[in-house]
Amino acid sequence: MSRTAIALYVVAMVVVIVGADFLFLRGRFWERLAVNIAIVCVFGVFYLLLLRRR
Repeated sequence: MSRTAIALYVVAMVVVIVGADFLFLRGRFWERLAVNIAIVCVFGVFYLLLLRRR
């Protein structure tokens, strides 16, 4: 992947995290933390399995 594609992938991940925080998880610290960690893990697995060149 090119640097631009990786940057867009990271921006997409940040948008999903911030969107979930503002829409669903205001005022819930531990739930927000758990969901954010889960989102990062899902994006990481998706990257490793499907997007990374071997």
